[in-house]
Amino acid sequence: MNIVKTLAAVVIITSLSAPAFAETFTFTAIPDQDDSALKARFGKIANYLSKELGVEVKYIPVKSYSAAVTAFRNNQVQLAWFGGLSGVRARSLVKGSQAIAQGAEDKAFKTYFIAHSSTGLKKSVNLPNAIQNKTFTFGSKGSTSGRLMPEYHIRQVFNKAPNKVFKRVGFSGDHSRTIALVQSGAFQVGAVNFAVWDKEMKAGKIDGSKISIIWTTPDYPDYNWSIRGDANKTYGAGFISKVKRALLGLKDPELLKQFPRSSFIPASNKDYAPIVSVGKEIGLLE
Repeated sequence: MNIVKTLAAVVIITSLSAPAFAETFTFTAIPDQDDSALKARFGKIANYLSKELGVEVKYIPVKSYSAAVTAFRNNQVQLAWFGGLSGVRARSLVKGSQAIAQGAEDKAFKTYFIAHSSTGLKKSVNLPNAIQNKTFTFGSKGSTSGRLMPEYHIRQVFNKAPNKVFKRVGFSGDHSRTIALVQSGAFQVGAVNFAVWDKEMKAGKIDGSKISIIWTTPDYPDYNWSIRGDANKTYGAGFISKVKRALLGLKDPELLKQFPRSSFIPASNKDYAPIVSVGKEIGLLE
């Protein structure tokens, strides 16, 4: 009888001291490309992380950049593939949250300004003065490469807000759509993530007779994997480090090519200080 009581006490103490284990570890990503590209990429990431972490991992798609931030804030997801700006916003809303990894290319990211051939605009060392009074499309309103950085450079060069520089300003919603809109002539000029452009060029989706790069921004930090600050409490001590090791250890060239990234490298919140500075300067961050 004493043995039974002792065992029962151990079970009770253990259940009280152990972290509440969530059955599924859930993540999302900003919708920066078309749905088919995102499903192919992140479905495979979920499978990889499940094997590496020893827990069920699920990818949940979202409709917008702001929805990705909201899901992270509300603990609907514990990990997210963010852009620089959305990552800064999300981490500021959840105490202790960390950027833990980025693509090797994300340390020095860039934006291409692209133009339809009918504009006559050519590649230039500086942002061409002749883009003024053209129609222009950004990507998503919350995109670092499709909105934050291009708007910053537009304001720096012309000392005016974009709606004062261009005849019409739009927001395509994602980088693939930006390319399609400029290539079709629906907008004359646009700003696009260089990695998406390069990937679609290799895939034969870009017609060089209709659309071309006219200017490339200076480098800036961008995409990152960010994890909630309470992940260790939820999934057990050392879980955040375990997730980081899994991401840094991802070596499958086919999977990396889907991002496209050559590898993932360590990241920290302080790496994104330039994004905070620019965001505050143009009023996209408080």
